[in-house]
Amino acid sequence: MKRVPRPSRRHLAVAGAVGALALGATAVLPATNAMAATGCAVTYTTNSWAGGFTASVTVKNLGAAVNGWTLGFSFPHSGQRVVQGWSATFNQTGSAVTAQSLSYNGSLATGASTTIGFNGSWTSSNPAPTSFTLNGTVCTGGTTPTTPPPTTPPPTTPPPTTPPPTTPPPGGTTPVAINGQLRVCGVNLCNQYGKPIQLRGMSTHGLQWFSQCYNDASLDALSKDWLADLLRVSMYVQEDGYETDPAGFTNRVNTLVDEATERGMYALVDFHTLTPGDPMFNLERAKTFFAAVSARHAGKNNVIYEITNEPNGVSWSTIKNYAEQVIPVIRANDPDAVVVVGTRAWSSLGVSEGGNSTEVVNNPVNAGNIMYAFHFYAASHRDSYRAELERAAARLPMFVTEFGTVTYTGGGAVDAASSTAWLDLLDRLKISYANWTFSDADEGSAAYRPGTCYGGTYTGPSVLTESGTFMRNRIRTPDNFPTS
Repeated sequence: MKRVPRPSRRHLAVAGAVGALALGATAVLPATNAMAATGCAVTYTTNSWAGGFTASVTVKNLGAAVNGWTLGFSFPHSGQRVVQGWSATFNQTGSAVTAQSLSYNGSLATGASTTIGFNGSWTSSNPAPTSFTLNGTVCTGGTTPTTPPPTTPPPTTPPPTTPPPTTPPPGGTTPVAINGQLRVCGVNLCNQYGKPIQLRGMSTHGLQWFSQCYNDASLDALSKDWLADLLRVSMYVQEDGYETDPAGFTNRVNTLVDEATERGMYALVDFHTLTPGDPMFNLERAKTFFAAVSARHAGKNNVIYEITNEPNGVSWSTIKNYAEQVIPVIRANDPDAVVVVGTRAWSSLGVSEGGNSTEVVNNPVNAGNIMYAFHFYAASHRDSYRAELERAAARLPMFVTEFGTVTYTGGGAVDAASSTAWLDLLDRLKISYANWTFSDADEGSAAYRPGTCYGGTYTGPSVLTESGTFMRNRIRTPDNFPTS
C-alpha cells in the first residue's frame, strides 16, 4: 500500500566497484580452471547472456601463506569489461584486470581459498581468461571446461511436487537448521521435508535512513529475543536509495544477508520499488542488482528474492512481463531459491485499484518455485482484503512480505483487533509474513521507540512501541516446523 515518503536521515556510502549495467540471463558457460602447482589455482565460472555476464572466481593458495593478495588476469577480447564487483576491489586498464582483497578475506593460508565475483559486459564474444596471477605468481596451465554449455535455455516449468525423501533432522534449532532449503509445493511454502511451514519476521526500514538500526545487538535481539524466522532486507531503489550508489547498497544488502545467515534466519531480499509504480522503469537496475546478489549468495539455502515491492498504476501483464525477465537472472545463479512477485495495486492482488486475484490465477508468471506478494495495513484494510487473500490462497502461493498494524501511511494508532484478525488468518493458512518495520522511525508502525537505535539496547519492554510489543508477542509463538 502506498506510504508517504520519509525524509532522508542518513545516506549510506560503501566503497565498492564501479557502475551498473543492464543485465539479463539465459545460458551457463563452461567453468574453467587455471592451475599452477607452485603457487595458486583459479576456478573461473560465468553465467552469460547477450551483452552481459556474471563471473564467479575462486582463488586457492598453493604456496606460502599470504596476508593480503591481488589477483591479476586479462580478458582475451577488448570488449569485455568489469562493471560491478563484490568481495574484492576491482580495477581495469585496457584488458588487464586486478582484484585486491578486502579486510575480511585477505589472509589465505596454504591450501585456503576464497571466492570473489563481478558483473561484466561484452561486445563480440565472452571467452574466459586463460592466465591468472596471485601476488605476481603465475597460475599457469590450460583452461579445461568442467561442465558443458547448455544447448537449450533453462526450463521455466515448475519443479516436481513430489516431496523429497525424509532424512533425519539436521543439527541445530534455528529456523534454517530445521527447515533447510525452502521450495513452493502447491500453494504452500515448504521445508526440506516437503512440509508446509509459515515464516514470521520483520522488515527493515529503508537502509538509506535507518542503517544504524541493523547491527549485531539489534539482530541478536530479533533472532534470540523475538525468535524471528525471517529478516526482510528492504532496499529502496528510488528516494535516495540504490540508484544513487548501486555498489554501496548492494554491499549493504549482502552484509545483512550474511548477518541473517549467521543467526540461522531466512533473508528476504526486497527490491523496494514504490514510486514510480511501473516496475519496468527499474528493469535494468533489477537485472544488475539481482545478478550480483544471487551470484554472491548462490551457495546459501536461506535467501528468498522479492523482485518488486509494490507495483501500482500498471496492468498485471506489465508486472508479469517484468517478472519473466528478472527471474531468469536469479535462476542463472541460484536455481533453487524461492522468488516472490509483487502484485497489482501496491501488492494488494489488485484490490486497491478495483481488481482481484483472478487476473493472476488466469495468467500466472511462467516460472517455477515462485510466490505472489500481498500487503496490507490493518487499520486501513479489513474484511474485503482478508476475504480476497483467503480466496487467492486457495489457488496461488501467497507471501505477505509487508504489513503494518496501523494505517497505510505507516502512521497512526495500532488497530489491535484488525491486526489480530489478520494474523489469525495468516497463521491458519500458513502464510509467511514480515511486519513493517524493525526500526525506530517516528511513526506508529515502528517496533522501537524513537532514538532506540542510537542507544544500543534492543531488548525489554521499555524500548518497544505498542506495535513492537504486539508483534514481538505474535512472532514469539512460532510455527511448529514439521520434519516428518
